[in-house]
Amino acid sequence: MADAAIVTTIQPIKFGTDGWRGVIAADFTFDRLKQVAPLAAQVLAQVYGQTGSNTIIVGYDRRFLSEEFAQVTAESVRAIGFDVMLSETFAPTPAFSWAAKQQNALGALVITASHNPGIYSGLKVKGAFGGSVPPEVTQQIEALLQKGEVTQTAKKPGSIQSFNPWTSYCAGLRSMVDIAAIQTAIAEGRLTVFADVMHGAASTGLFQLLDSPIHELNSNRDPLFGGGAPEPLPKYLPQLLQTIRDYQSAGSVVGLVFDGDADRIAAVDGQGNFLSSQVLIPILIEHLFLRRGFRGEVVKTVSGSDLMPQVAKLHNLTVFETPIGYKYIADRMLDAQVLLGGEESGGIGYGHHIPERDALLSALYLLETVVKTGLDLGESYRQLQVKTGFSAAYDRIDLPLANMEVRAKLLDQLQNQPLTEIAGLAVLHCQTDDGYKFRLADQSWLLIRFSGTEPVLRLYCEAVTLEQVHQTLNWAKSWANG
Repeated sequence: MADAAIVTTIQPIKFGTDGWRGVIAADFTFDRLKQVAPLAAQVLAQVYGQTGSNTIIVGYDRRFLSEEFAQVTAESVRAIGFDVMLSETFAPTPAFSWAAKQQNALGALVITASHNPGIYSGLKVKGAFGGSVPPEVTQQIEALLQKGEVTQTAKKPGSIQSFNPWTSYCAGLRSMVDIAAIQTAIAEGRLTVFADVMHGAASTGLFQLLDSPIHELNSNRDPLFGGGAPEPLPKYLPQLLQTIRDYQSAGSVVGLVFDGDADRIAAVDGQGNFLSSQVLIPILIEHLFLRRGFRGEVVKTVSGSDLMPQVAKLHNLTVFETPIGYKYIADRMLDAQVLLGGEESGGIGYGHHIPERDALLSALYLLETVVKTGLDLGESYRQLQVKTGFSAAYDRIDLPLANMEVRAKLLDQLQNQPLTEIAGLAVLHCQTDDGYKFRLADQSWLLIRFSGTEPVLRLYCEAVTLEQVHQTLNWAKSWANG
């Protein structure tokens, strides 16, 4: 009976916004990986076979059993006739996307659960073009799984060769940034860099890129991530925040934060203030336009700060807005000239790079910004607020609901009894591209989105002051609980 109870808790294999994730030993197992990986390789071959390649890249992060999961993935893909390039070490997910494109491979299969807690592992599927495959591709994989499709061992199995994913990736990133200027600033004491790698795959990354002394925190491998999650949020960063506040330096001090597979970033300024991508993206837009000479669209998600279009307007750049999820930004990168695309959760990518979030490249651009301007990141942000005449604060909360019935009731209310007033302010407009984004009388906004798979309400708000943000979010919580 105990075994039956355990079986009933196992979740079906479903690909979310960026891969399949599951609890290790319950949902995510060697047997299930042996089933999924060959089917994923087959679909990659069907979709990207025009490359003429027969190669699949296999990589992994630093989570529990990641190397072993990657080995099983490689062997199961090799058995049905594909040649495999298997990473000899952990590396950032963007490094494997880079490898897929550089090696002219069919794509990459990456063992990672990104920013999820330590009990999770996962599988990300990357296309030949160097980014996450679109939903249609993962839907094909799911369809084969639902049919109970079984891959047959090839008469002539493929090969497995190991490779170092860091080498080409680091060389590519160095070519996009003035590394020498950053190195000189560090050597002369004008710049001190702290990097919290959160026990994840960014570990050693800045050392390899800069070949300069930096202070790396939480660089040891800890599959439990210190009891938290490798997500670049203030609640998981007390050590970095306090370290920078206590640090005495005559030069600039920058803190950089990377999630578990190094595709998402946050930062800390010289005063120890946390800077989310809502702050970093406007800084990067200005830097790439003024000092790097890049042009193109700014792509933001519906939850992105209003400062992003304000900075874009300053430089006559167009803005393209997408639903939440980096896959929508990546799709736009494949169709248009894009300067930068970013999401509020920390994923930032560049049109002159692969269509993929890349936290290490973002880190280099932020360091380059500090060196070229001589300004602290916090001061750069304040100057942008002055230039645009726009100032705002932002926060987000995830609110657990009692059950899916409560979720359905709230959704029905939003659809059939539209809100006309929020926290004492009239609703001017409601945007429904992705959730319900209410523009209020003072131009602040509240976004209400539902998780598609669990009873969770996601609430986002931007307003003139942090006090008003929290008032609006508290109003939304009371509305939902009422």
